[in-house]
Amino acid sequence: MDNETIGRIFAVPNPPSTEFHRINMLHQIACDFALTIQANCPESREKSLALTKLEECIMWANAAIDRNETEGGDQ
Repeated sequence: MDNETIGRIFAVPNPPSTEFHRINMLHQIACDFALTIQANCPESREKSLALTKLEECIMWANAAIDRNETEGGDQ
């Protein structure tokens, strides 16, 4: 996986403004971690799985915010 693909996978979606800050923060941290994995791990099945699981992690984190957001932006 190249850096451009990582950037696309972990790009921040366009959520409602009450959710934007938290989702943006999560995506930035995940992108930074993915780039760290990319730069420091040899191409392998294990590296691919690590990046896939990180992508899955950010999807579930987004779902947690989206599905459980209360009116007014409270967590």
